[in-house]
Amino acid sequence: MFNLANNLTLARIGAVPILVILLYFPGRGACFAAMLVFMAAAVTDIVDGVVARRQNLVTTLGKFLDPLADKLLISAALIMLTHLGWVEAWVAVVIICREIAVTGLRAVAIDYGVVIAADRFGKLKTILQMMALCPLLLHYPIQGFDPAPLGSALLYLALVLTLVSGVNYFYGFGKKVMWSDKAAR
Repeated sequence: MFNLANNLTLARIGAVPILVILLYFPGRGACFAAMLVFMAAAVTDIVDGVVARRQNLVTTLGKFLDPLADKLLISAALIMLTHLGWVEAWVAVVIICREIAVTGLRAVAIDYGVVIAADRFGKLKTILQMMALCPLLLHYPIQGFDPAPLGSALLYLALVLTLVSGVNYFYGFGKKVMWSDKAAR
């Protein structure tokens, strides 16, 4: 149940309140620290999956916690960045609502005996969201480089991929369950 992979996922969840606290004091140093915490947590997302597969540590708990940890980390960052006025609220709302909708879809799918695993669009969406949030968290220019426009551009790309992957999950569910021969019987 608790193994290295799951512990890394729990560490990512533990990073969420640290990130939020740092962003309550949004000075240059706190934003830099928040970005480092976020990046470290994002790296655990990669490492926990690699460790779980290579060491045969894939567990039901891990399958549940890993996407939850991603959603908590990304949602907390978006909410705080929106609170600070650094991300438009509608962007955060769309991304977070999509995450909630897909999580709900996964719960419904379980009732039909269907597991909706993360697909390549979903994985790419998470990577792009994390890549977008790093410069947005940094916020303040460093030696003449303003990271905010880069972060905003990446976030809009992530928004598009977030919607595409969400539609893909719902379509895949419909194809497997709602429009299958089983459902017709």
